[in-house]
Order: sequence, then structure tokens, then C-alpha cells
Amino acid sequence: MLKEYKTISEVAGPLMLVKGVEGVAYDELGEIQLQSGERRRCRVLEVNGDDVLVQLFESSAGINLQDSKVSFLGHSLELSVSEDMLGRVFSGMGQPIDGGPELIPEKNVDINGLPMNPSARVYPDEFIQTGVSAIDGLNTLVRGQKLPIFSGSGLPHAKLAAQIARQAKVLKGESNFAVVFCAIGITFEESDYFISDFKDTGAIDRTVMFINLANDPAIERIATPRMALTAAEYLAFEKNMHVLVILTDITNYAEALREVSSARKEVPGRRGYPGYLYTDLATLYERAGRKEDSDGSITMIPILTMPEDDKTHPIPDLTGYITEGQIILSRELYRKNVMPPIDILPSLSRLKDKGIGPDKTREDHSGTMNQLFAAYARGKDAKELMTILGEAALSETDLLYAKFAEEFEQKYVSQGFTTNREITETLDIGWELLSILPESELKRIKPEMIEKYGVKKEK
Repeated sequence: MLKEYKTISEVAGPLMLVKGVEGVAYDELGEIQLQSGERRRCRVLEVNGDDVLVQLFESSAGINLQDSKVSFLGHSLELSVSEDMLGRVFSGMGQPIDGGPELIPEKNVDINGLPMNPSARVYPDEFIQTGVSAIDGLNTLVRGQKLPIFSGSGLPHAKLAAQIARQAKVLKGESNFAVVFCAIGITFEESDYFISDFKDTGAIDRTVMFINLANDPAIERIATPRMALTAAEYLAFEKNMHVLVILTDITNYAEALREVSSARKEVPGRRGYPGYLYTDLATLYERAGRKEDSDGSITMIPILTMPEDDKTHPIPDLTGYITEGQIILSRELYRKNVMPPIDILPSLSRLKDKGIGPDKTREDHSGTMNQLFAAYARGKDAKELMTILGEAALSETDLLYAKFAEEFEQKYVSQGFTTNREITETLDIGWELLSILPESELKRIKPEMIEKYGVKKEK
């Protein structure tokens, strides 16, 4: 029999203090019964002797201190998991919201998950094709990697996220591939866009969606990514599926953390965010990876909007520390109507060299990638010089580089949000663009590769 406590002493925003409790542990789930009979959920944030501080999942409006009762359930927040989750849409708390039947759970799992033993981790080395040239060709995503997308307010990161979720697949050994899509604190309009896009394209059949809207309580926002990752761990490590987790938008998650932290009157860290922001983000991101005893894997793409496009802001800064690279979206390219506006030069995938090459993509991938990077960097410099000094001041080679940079943005990076390019097509477009430059400039590619794959110029 659960004990009920009528000792609520104060309520402040999303927090509530209950006195004289016994045997209650941190992170335990509680249930508040209001005088009207309505039930609301909460979780334990802090235990101090026989006093506990709980955090409410819903609003605190209407709680009468004298007549309300609290009981503690003896376990932390859990998610009911089953293979039938695929093709379904859930709320941020794991309740079905697509009008379908209730899930018959295989089991209930703690949303905090179990830490992965570092010695059991397998190094990520299998190529994942997203169908987006700027990622596949130059900042390759590898199975088991965590690769964030740094975006800015108003940039089309939602469309890019939907595109990757639709198109992504593991090339080697076609196996079970699933997408866990988690939306944190998004508007109803965005939520509708994702759900209808996935339904129209049929991608919903292999997707589990968790949707937390902007008007949902802050505490729910903190639980949502953990719900999604718990579903991903179940599909990956128990059902041996390759799972791609897309989390959008991590900035909303960090804002919710800040809100709860200030309600607890904690000493703030950088820009008002809690001092444990790094640790908290790491508990999410580090749930990606591959395990020795399982064929499944979790690959993660967290998406965040950088406040004021500032990549030194705590959220992108700490995310960049924990994850293995970043894809940066550029406002300049967006103004030029380059879609998706991926800024190649500051973007990086730290594990790309492990996922490319013979048997994975193609033997010429590494050389062409390095050459495209170098040529684009020089082409951008040439274009800047051209703006300052005029075209006449540039040498013939520099003019070719400037032409290359222009063509590269239009043909390679800009492909729209519906085009799905095979990796061979991406590499061939790269060779086509490199044919603008004289062969003597291709210093980063082996001559035999130029002979084999290069585009022959008409004399």
C-alpha cells in the first residue's frame, strides 16, 4: 500500500516542498491528488532528511496545500517499449497522440538508461548515406557517431532534419534501419510539418516520433529526449536495429534546464545556464554508439539553433566538445538561396576518414574530398579579392578558382530538400566540378585516381 502524505508546505512555480516523508529516493516518481480528484505527476529533485523537493510535470495551478495528497511510486519515470512503437507518434511523456490504440508493452524501462561500458564500445566505422552531398561527400556521417547540426533562428534546419530522417540508410549489409525523431519545444506548425511530411513520404513506417510542443511544461521538455533515447536503445540493443536519433531543438531543452535551475535558486553558470549543463548534455549525447555484443547501433544528430548565430554560446560550445564534429548552417548561403545552406569550411566530421574509402564508399573519396575542401577555400578567397580589387587584378588560375567556388555552391551544396543523391553520384559531381581546374592544380589526388575517375576534357 502506498503511503499518502498531506504535508505539502509550499509551492513555488514548478517546485513543491513535502515534509515528513520516509524512504523516498532521488528521481522517484510521485503522484499528487488534488481536492477535485484530479491526479498530477511529479518527480523528486532533492531529498534533505525527511523533506523532499519535487518538480511538477503539469502546472501548479489549483493545488490546495491543505487538501492535496502526495504518494511516491517507488520508481523513476519509465517508458513502455515494444516493437509496435514504429510508425507511431507519442507525446513528450511517451503517451500515444496519433489517435491509435494504446501500446501493449513488452516491458517498462527507466528513461535514464544504463551507462554503456567504455570497454564494450565499438569504434564507429560504417558509412551512413544521408543523400545530402555536403554531408556524405565532405562531412561523412558514420554509424554510431554523434554529429550535431548548428543552425540559426529562421534557417531551414527543420527541412534538413526531415530530409535526413526520410533518406538516411546504411549501405553495407542492408539491415533493419529505424529513425527516432524527437522534437523538443517546437511550435504546433513545425510539429504538423514533420508528422505530415513523414506520413506523405511513407517514412513514418520506420519512425518513432516524440513530440513536445512549446506550450507543454518545461519539466516535460527535460524528459522528452530521454524518452526518445530509451526507445532508441531498446530498438538498437534488443532488436538489433540501426537507429538514427534526431533531436531538435537542443536549445529549447537547455532553456528548460535553465528555467528549472533558476526556480531552484541555484548559482548560475555562463549566461545564466546551470553549471552542470555540460554534464547534463553529456548524459544525452553519450547514449549514442555501438556495443560489442549487439549488431544494433545508435547514431545521433542533435540540432540546435545558436542564439544570435554565436557559436561561442554555451550550448553549441559544450555540444561541440562532447560530440564528434558539427555541421554548420550559414545565413549567407541561405540568402543566396543555396539549399540546404551548409557551410562547408567550418563544418567537420571527426570520424569521416573511418567511414570512407574502398568497400565503404569508393577509393577516390578521400582524395576528392580533400581537394574539394582546398579548392573551395581558395575559391572563396579569390572571390573576396575580386570584390576588393576587381576582376582584372586576379590571375587566370584565381579566376578559375572563383568560378569553381560559385559552381560548387550551386551544383554540389545546393540540391534542395527533396533530392536524394547516391554516394557515387555525389563523387561524380565532385569530379565534374574539379574538371574546371587545370590538372596541375589537383595536388591532393593521386594521378592514377585522376586517370581512372577524372572527367576527360575535350581538346
